[in-house]
Amino acid sequence: MTSVYDLKPRFQALLRPLVATLVAKGVTANQVTIAAMVASVATGLALWALAGIRASLFLLPVVLFLRMALNAIDGMIAREHDQKSRLGAILNEVGDVVSDAALYLALVPALAPFGAHGLPIVLFVVAAILTEFVGVLGQTIGGVRRYDGPMGKSDRAAAIGLLAFGIAVGVPGGGWIDWIIGLLALLALWTSANRARRALADGRS
Repeated sequence: MTSVYDLKPRFQALLRPLVATLVAKGVTANQVTIAAMVASVATGLALWALAGIRASLFLLPVVLFLRMALNAIDGMIAREHDQKSRLGAILNEVGDVVSDAALYLALVPALAPFGAHGLPIVLFVVAAILTEFVGVLGQTIGGVRRYDGPMGKSDRAAAIGLLAFGIAVGVPGGGWIDWIIGLLALLALWTSANRARRALADGRS
């Protein structure tokens, strides 16, 4: 299933010089992971505080892109510079869930002034967390961590970032936002099903 995740190798190639610089300066993979989580929580709180200010929504695409970069960087530092650890694995998975919850639940107050309702957003967040949970389950049944699409972490970031950018630049709000977020929630559920199916196939092979 096609996913933004498929672009990851090219993205990593662009980041590799920066990774080498960070490692030379003593930055660790776990520090980068924690930085991504802190930035996400801080942005979520800012969106709550600035709800109703259209320009505040520019924060989302910027921070979502930054988060994707930091997520790629921490993985590269861990794999390519011998910093893999059990703590790092826990921080990585917990950080993703906390960051998703902080950023996307903030859409409830941030998008309410533009006609969005809370229920589709909450359902989207629950479905997003489920995709990560099912992805990890692939490892527990003898396979690998699943990253199948169509609505993985990078895909969610791209979709929500585009939505927030559109509203920030003046696209009129309305009920269409609920429909878009509802569709993203359904795609996230489809993603969980894909990951479960692939995980089961891995376990049998």
